[in-house]
Amino acid sequence: MATGREVIDDLRRQIEKLDGTYRPRKALPFGIPSLDRHLPSKGLTLGSLHEVIENGPASELAGAATLFTAGIAARLKGPVLWCLTRRDLFAPGLMMAGLNPDRVIYAETCRDADVLPLIEEGLHQKGLGAVIGEVSRLGLTVSRRLQVAAEASGVPALVIRRWWTVAQKDLTKLPTAASTRWRVSPVPSEIAPAGGLKRGRWQIELVRCRGAEPRSWILEACDAQGRLALPSHLADRQDQTQVR
Repeated sequence: MATGREVIDDLRRQIEKLDGTYRPRKALPFGIPSLDRHLPSKGLTLGSLHEVIENGPASELAGAATLFTAGIAARLKGPVLWCLTRRDLFAPGLMMAGLNPDRVIYAETCRDADVLPLIEEGLHQKGLGAVIGEVSRLGLTVSRRLQVAAEASGVPALVIRRWWTVAQKDLTKLPTAASTRWRVSPVPSEIAPAGGLKRGRWQIELVRCRGAEPRSWILEACDAQGRLALPSHLADRQDQTQVR
């Protein structure tokens, strides 16, 4: 059964079609058939707001969520505006996820509350491939403004939810106007036969999406081109069904 929000979105699309203003929004495929088929736009909608949340041990550091987000930005053209309050981004790590640090424009503030206006301002600028922000709090009103700005620009707004206290972590459970909410958790990798390091693995959970049910996938972490991949022992399967 469709939610109230989905009904409103569908009515808005029908009205736009009637007055000739409807334009299908572009999407960025992940390159994972089971994942892309599950998403209404067959990929990550570009002119939209998306949330990414870290889960698992030491989740306040948001390492996997940051690399997942960097991998998305790496596969888009143009510079990337990254808004943050802490200087803890590791440039070689971004490079491993396919995002060249030379493409990143950093906007640093002293307060978490100042990040959201920077994201909105970035969405009003031309020429950016993506706008990324790290925040703890993201309310309905502000997230609606970001969603509208992303729709107008066609540029994705990717918000990494960071926290340092239990109270801040609880804020990530509150509703927002984001088109999708993702949760990324590191999971054990396959043991290398020669004792070397194998490609990392993540559990990617689609917690919320307009027009799609929640679901999760076990995938290999982003490579040097920002692309995810199915683990080798799952690549021959037709589909990953409720991998948890």
